[in-house]
Amino acid sequence: MTDQFADEIVLWQKSHGRNSLPWQNTRDPYRVWLSEIMLQQTQVATVLVYYDRFLHCFPQVSDLACASQDEVMGLWSGLGYYSRARNLHQCAKDVMALHGGQFPRLAAQLQTLPGIGRSTAAAIASLCFGERVAILDGNVKRVLTRVLAFSGDLSQSGNEKALWKHATDLLPLDDLARAMPRYTQGIMDLGATICTSCHPKCLLCPVQAQCRARAEGNSEKYPIKTRKLKRSVQTLTLLWAQKPDGSVWLEKRLATGIWSGLYCFPVFENEYELKSRLTQRLGAHIKALPEFVHVLTHKDLLITPWTLILQADDCIPETVACKARPAAWFSQSEWPALGLPAPIRKLLVGTVNNIAANEKSV
Repeated sequence: MTDQFADEIVLWQKSHGRNSLPWQNTRDPYRVWLSEIMLQQTQVATVLVYYDRFLHCFPQVSDLACASQDEVMGLWSGLGYYSRARNLHQCAKDVMALHGGQFPRLAAQLQTLPGIGRSTAAAIASLCFGERVAILDGNVKRVLTRVLAFSGDLSQSGNEKALWKHATDLLPLDDLARAMPRYTQGIMDLGATICTSCHPKCLLCPVQAQCRARAEGNSEKYPIKTRKLKRSVQTLTLLWAQKPDGSVWLEKRLATGIWSGLYCFPVFENEYELKSRLTQRLGAHIKALPEFVHVLTHKDLLITPWTLILQADDCIPETVACKARPAAWFSQSEWPALGLPAPIRKLLVGTVNNIAANEKSV
C-alpha cells in the first residue's frame, strides 16, 4: 500500500487540496511554524485573522523575539490556550539566541524548542525542508485509523506508538523535496475536508479503494479512543471596578492557573469573599450582573461579574488590590491592547458599544 497511498495523496492535494491559505505555498519555517501553533485546537477561519495580525506586527522571527510578553499576549487575546502564546514567544527568543535566527531543519532539533511537539516539528520539517517524517495530529489519526482499520485504543500509549510507525511506513519514498510537502499538506487536508468525524465523503476520497474501514462499512467507528476528557465546572466572581471616565481596574494574573499571564478583573471564589474584601461604603454600591457560562475545552466557567462605579479620587482597597503582581487603571484607549481573557474582553467591548450606541441615539 505504501507507494500507492502516498502517490494518491500527493496527486489529490495538488488538484483538490487546500492551496490558497496564507501559510501555504511557502517554505518559510517562521510562517509555517506560526500557523501550526495557531491551528492547534483552533479552526482555520478563526486563525486567519490572528495570523495576518501577527505577521503585520512581527513579520520576522526576530521581531517576535524582541517583543514584550504583553504585546504578544495582547495580539493573542481571544485565541485561547494561552500557553501557546507564551511558548511561541520563548521559542522565537530561542531561535534567535541558540540557532542564529534560523529554524533548525530537522524535526528532532525542532522538538527541542518550546511549544513544538513531535507532530508540529514533523510538519515544519516536512513542509519546509522535505524531511521524510510523519505527522500525527487529530485529522491524520482519523485518516490513518480508517484506511488501516486500526482497532487499537489510542488512549493507550503503546497503540499510539504503533500508529506512529504505520504513519512513517506510509510516507513517500522518492523525490522527497517535492513529495513530502504535498503529502503532509494533503493528508491534513484530507482529514479536514473529506475524512471528517461525521458523515465522511468517502466517494470523494482519493484512497477509498485502499480504505479498510470503508470496505467494512464502519468508517465512523475509527479512531477508537475510550478514555474521554472529564469536564469540570468552576465558579468565578469578578469585580468590575470602573471610574467615571471609563477606565477599569485590571490586574495581571499569576503565571500559573486559569488565564495565567493575562490582565483581568480581580477574581474571587464567591460573592462572600468579594464583599468581605470591600469596605462597607463600597460594598453598598456593587451590583451583580447576570451569571453567564464561558466554555473551555476541559471545563465550564460560571462567571458572575459585580460592577462597582468609583469616584475619580477613589482607590481600590488594599484588600482587593494584589501587590504581588502588576495592576493599574487602564483607560478605554489602553485596555484593548492588553492580553485579556475572551469573556473579559467581551464584557468591556459590549460596554463600549452600548455607550457608543446611546450617544448616537441622543
